[in-house]
Amino acid sequence: MGYKQISIKAPTAYNEDMLRQMIARQLKIRRFTFQVEGKSLDARNKRNIHWLLRIAVVSDEIKGGDIPSAKSLDIPFRKRKEKILVVGSGPAGFFSAFVLQKAGYKTTLIDRGSEVLKRNRSIQNFERNGIFDPQNNYAFGEGGAGTFSDGKLTSRSKHISKERQFILQSYIDAGGPEEIAYMAHPHLGTDNLIRIVKNLRQQYQDLDGEMQFETMLEDIIVKDGRVQEVITSNGTISADAVFIAPGHSAYETYRMLIKRGVQFRTKNFALGSRMEHPQEIINLAQWGKESLPGVKAAEYRLTSPGDGKHQVYSFCMCPGGMVVPANAYADSNIVNGMSFYKRDGQFANAACVAGLHPNELAGREISAPEALDMVEQLERSFYDFAGGYKAPSCSIQDFIEGKLKSTNLESSYPLGLTPAPLWEMLPANIVSAMRAGLRDFGRKMPRFESGNLIGLESKTSAPIQVLREEGGLCTGFENLYLIGEGSGYAGGIISSAADGVKSAMRFINS
Repeated sequence: MGYKQISIKAPTAYNEDMLRQMIARQLKIRRFTFQVEGKSLDARNKRNIHWLLRIAVVSDEIKGGDIPSAKSLDIPFRKRKEKILVVGSGPAGFFSAFVLQKAGYKTTLIDRGSEVLKRNRSIQNFERNGIFDPQNNYAFGEGGAGTFSDGKLTSRSKHISKERQFILQSYIDAGGPEEIAYMAHPHLGTDNLIRIVKNLRQQYQDLDGEMQFETMLEDIIVKDGRVQEVITSNGTISADAVFIAPGHSAYETYRMLIKRGVQFRTKNFALGSRMEHPQEIINLAQWGKESLPGVKAAEYRLTSPGDGKHQVYSFCMCPGGMVVPANAYADSNIVNGMSFYKRDGQFANAACVAGLHPNELAGREISAPEALDMVEQLERSFYDFAGGYKAPSCSIQDFIEGKLKSTNLESSYPLGLTPAPLWEMLPANIVSAMRAGLRDFGRKMPRFESGNLIGLESKTSAPIQVLREEGGLCTGFENLYLIGEGSGYAGGIISSAADGVKSAMRFINS
């Protein structure tokens, strides 16, 4: 059998029969099997928008060409005596526990929130009735913050090819669509993730992994650089090693770790608001038409030099999605975006944020706890302004001009909007950069200024970062690992999960 990889330009609404005919014509063969290995949309010419496909073809009519062998993650299994505790069931925590359990360790995975279906009911109750559940919300609960998002599986992290393949295949094995293995910008959607997270938990438990929900990490007992015991809301747990994947919203966990000698430093992060437009505006700007057969909804990724000091960029773009209340605590008010797999909602949203260092925001050099206090105070100020969970909002044009004129804004946000001068509520240097960036975005995309700015976006990344060694081991400790977004070294589902996998593999091979 021979093998060849080819590239094909296919109509957006192509089907498998059409694709087979195109392969047969290009290679002049009749008998073959094929597999799509890459798929991206080329919309540079709006009169000829098409898919770019990379296809692997195998046929006895092809001369030569060896079928490449897939490089996979090698998890060495043997029965091991060590007990491992993993805190946090988001991508980093779950995949570290999953890999360690596959390697033969006895792992216990705890999460402050409930299992994903109960969590989903609490979120629905919050959106319908405004009743906030501190245990189960968009930040906390099984699957972490990523479960209730767009489920994007892209990452800029380098040197994680084996880890990425393992993670993607795990999602597919748990019921995810096979296209995530080859799409240039794969996503799962919240509706798929709720089911996938539940199935992954079952696979972990089938390996004899232990799962404890509604179990809050409260403290750690440290002696001579080793964690001796972990204090939880349901009792004390002893373990030979402890992996903590708290996410970047668990501020009380950060503070407890700092109190127990874990070292953190401040780092660059980003602040801003969430932009929202009718999806048709984005489709017209990107495609020149309101819909495109075979494509769900148009996306965008925008960057601007901002005011010359702070770069402005779109973040976590959710086509056909909704803006959601993402606060982790009852007295805060922040937003994020999510969408379902079909991306068929009326609106498109994305964060518009500017990057800066906490020292600049404070006007002096500050410590990690002070950085947390500062961000927390900003999140509370939005809650105080709204008197609850309505999202302070204005039009993009009003924000640019500094005049609140549009007060009857349509939105997907479930708890309602309240008109607000966001340019007075956000830090002045962020406002200056965002205004310049939004003007740039308007020059790049027609009718962009007609959209809205909604709420406070403060969780694109953590403002602090743990000091750790290679493999996630906290500096000064022998058996404490801090991983994922909460460590300050990852962001998003794939990079967080890969950080968990890498840390687990380092531990296994140490």
